[in-house]
Amino acid sequence: MSSDCRFVDLSNSLESVPVLIEQRSSVLTFPQFQYSPDNVQGPGCTLDPSEVTLPGCSCLSHSCSSESCSCLQTHGQAYDSTHTLLHRTHSGYCSPVFECNALCSCGDACSNRVVQRGLTLKLEVYSTEKRGWGLRTLKSIPKGTFVCEYAGEVISFEEARRRQLAQRAEDNNYIIAVREHAGEGSVTETFVDPAKVGNVGRFLNHSCHPNLLMQPVRVHSVVPRLALFAGRSIDAQEELTFDYSGGYRNRAPAHRDAETQSDAETQSDAGTQSETQSETQSDAGTQSETQRDAETQSETQSETQRDAETQSETQSDSETQSETQRDAETQSDAETQSDNHGLQRKECHCGAKSCVQFLPLDLSIISGKR
Repeated sequence: MSSDCRFVDLSNSLESVPVLIEQRSSVLTFPQFQYSPDNVQGPGCTLDPSEVTLPGCSCLSHSCSSESCSCLQTHGQAYDSTHTLLHRTHSGYCSPVFECNALCSCGDACSNRVVQRGLTLKLEVYSTEKRGWGLRTLKSIPKGTFVCEYAGEVISFEEARRRQLAQRAEDNNYIIAVREHAGEGSVTETFVDPAKVGNVGRFLNHSCHPNLLMQPVRVHSVVPRLALFAGRSIDAQEELTFDYSGGYRNRAPAHRDAETQSDAETQSDAGTQSETQSETQSDAGTQSETQRDAETQSETQSETQRDAETQSETQSDSETQSETQRDAETQSDAETQSDNHGLQRKECHCGAKSCVQFLPLDLSIISGKR
C-alpha cells in the first residue's frame, strides 16, 4: 500500500471486525451517512425491524437438526454444518431463509444462525478506477459464505417514491425493493434505503457478472434482511459486486430488461411465490455517472415492451415491430429520457464480457405502479 493511504474503521466498532477504508489524498470525497449494522425503522414503516415477532424453537441441543427443530421443519434447512448457504432452488425459484431467533432455545453456535452473527470477514472500502467507491475482500471467500447485509432504513412505498422524485440527476438512488407473493393476490413489500443510514453494503457496485447473490433472510422479525452470499469462490483483493436486478445469472442485452425478474423470484416454504427485487442505481454510492435502480418486478415491463405497447395503439403490427427494434437498439438520448420520466439511463462500467452497457432501470416507484 502507498504511504498516502490511511485506514479507519468505517463501522466505528459497531461490527465485530473493523470495516477498513482506504483513503487516498485528492481522490474522492467520502459520503456522509450514519453507520448501522442492521436495518432501522424509517419514515412510513409500520414495523420495527428490531422487534422479535417470529416464534422460536424449543431445541436444547448444541445445534438444531431437521429431525427435531420446528424452525427447520417449517422452513427447511438453509445452511450446512459449516454455515454455508445450501443450493435451494425449486423449478427455477429459490426458497427464502428463516434462521433461529432470540426466542429459540438453541445456542449461539447453532448452524441455523448465520446472518445474525453479523460481519465476520475483513472487507475494505476503496477507490476504484472508474466506478467511484467500491468494496473488496482482503481474504479469499469460499462459495456460499455469508459476506454482508444490505442494511438501511426500512421505509414505506410512499416515502420511497418521495425520495426518488426529490433526487437530482447527479444523485444516487440506493433503494432496494423486495416484493413477496404469499398466495394469489397477497403481496408483502419491503423497501430499504441506506443513503442516510446504512452499512458497508451501500458501497457494493453493480456487475453484469457478479460474485455475490442477494438472499432475503428472516431472523427475529418478519422484516427480511437482505443478505449477500458468495455465489462462487472469491479471491483476496477481488472487488465484491452483485447484480442490481436481484438476479445472479447473466443474460444477453436484448433480453435482460424483460427477464431480470425471473432470477429475483423466490418461492416460500408453503409453496407460495415470493420475489426479491433490488431497486438500486449507483456504483457504491459515490459514482456520479451511475445511478442505482435495479428493482425488477413482474408488473413492470422493460422499456422495449412499453414502447411496443404504446406504438401498437397507433401503428400496424409491422410498424410496431420495426419501431420497437429501433428503440431497443438505437434509441436516442431524448427518447430515453422521455420514456424514463426524465431519468437518463446510466452506463454500466462493470467491464464484464457479458456487460449489457446500461445499469438495470425500473420506474415503478416513480410512476406509482405497484
